[in-house]
Amino acid sequence: VQLQASGGGLAQAGGSLRLSCAASGLIYNNNVMGWYRQAPGKQRDLVATISSGGSTKYADSLEGRFTISRDNAKNTAYLQMNSLKPEDTADYYCNFIDRTRTYWGQGTQVTVSS
Repeated sequence: VQLQASGGGLAQAGGSLRLSCAASGLIYNNNVMGWYRQAPGKQRDLVATISSGGSTKYADSLEGRFTISRDNAKNTAYLQMNSLKPEDTADYYCNFIDRTRTYWGQGTQVTVSS
């Protein structure tokens, strides 16, 4: 499975960005797609995940500002990020888990200015 992430960039505090992650290759029906983020000097942390059945999980710290969704027909997951804060600045990594293994996409940088 290959993952192509896009949509990162620069935003002002209070603004919004939308990340996309498109999966391609041999994709089994039952899978989980998600986003993790890693700020400079910190560990990679969960942001949100969504199963192929639509079940979602979010990091508690997001306070409802982010929404994960997916289009199974396109094998694409989206992360809508609203009310961005400077502490959301990080490299965001797309993640895909199926019955065989875990896959990671390349990071997409998100920078939020105050």
